Amino acid sequence: MVSNGAKQSIANVCLALLDPGDEVVILAPYWVSYSEIVKLAEGVPVLVKAGIEQDYKVTKAQLEAAITDRTRAVLFSSPCNPTGSVYSAAELKDIADVVASHDDITIIADEIYEYINFSSQHVSIGSFENVKDRTVTVNGFSKGFAMTGWRLGYIGAPMEIAGACNKIQGQITSGANAFSQKAAAYALMADMGPSLKMKETFLKRRDLVIEGLSAIPGFKVNKPEGAFYLFPDISEFFGTSDGKTTINNADDFCNYILGSVHVAVVTGSAFGADNCFRLSYAASEEQLLEAIRRIKEAVSKLS
Repeated sequence: MVSNGAKQSIANVCLALLDPGDEVVILAPYWVSYSEIVKLAEGVPVLVKAGIEQDYKVTKAQLEAAITDRTRAVLFSSPCNPTGSVYSAAELKDIADVVASHDDITIIADEIYEYINFSSQHVSIGSFENVKDRTVTVNGFSKGFAMTGWRLGYIGAPMEIAGACNKIQGQITSGANAFSQKAAAYALMADMGPSLKMKETFLKRRDLVIEGLSAIPGFKVNKPEGAFYLFPDISEFFGTSDGKTTINNADDFCNYILGSVHVAVVTGSAFGADNCFRLSYAASEEQLLEAIRRIKEAVSKLS
């Protein structure tokens, strides 16, 4: 089922699946639109959070504890935006086993960063036999094929869900534009060399930024295995000040960095993680090094 971007794909699925009051378990940190899409469909987002000490990945026990008789879906991304974390095959099997033990729960797996995965192999949760017929796999072209702005996403889903999404989309946008679909078909069938080269470049940038941010006292930095983001924990700076601005939370931290050294980063509160901020390394090495230098300069004034 082809849509105007992966976000519309997720919205179609939620509108098709949810009745008012139905719950969707969202593994957090999460992409900002997830909770709002669920609310738009009159569902209730249930956030299950994992911190940096868990590599931002929710455990089997946490997921099981969040499920109620109103749970209709589990929604997550891997590789993840905003953290870059990748659920391993074993971790995905844990999620699959939990869902398989409950009736009437659909997995919505956002895999748009499939081709920016630095681990050994991308694993789709829909490949597990016990949830194969209860999984909607979401993907698109803006990340792995650098087709940002072309607005083309798609789902692989059980026929009943795909058919319902088709009805919903027909009343909203009719369909995705034809020239993007032609380009996407070509991209999927063409040489993957450019995408693989892009992934190698992102990996080099990731290591560059990890090294730079890890050298800043007070930053807690993990080593994400995908996407093109870092998600440092900066809670150690809460309560500090440069004499003018006091840092009480991640929002304050991001505003301080922007106002003092003109580096734009995104507060973790937007993604369900109040102790963190998101930094994208989809920029040149020169820009990244300069950004790190400025951030280091700014936080050195906090005490």
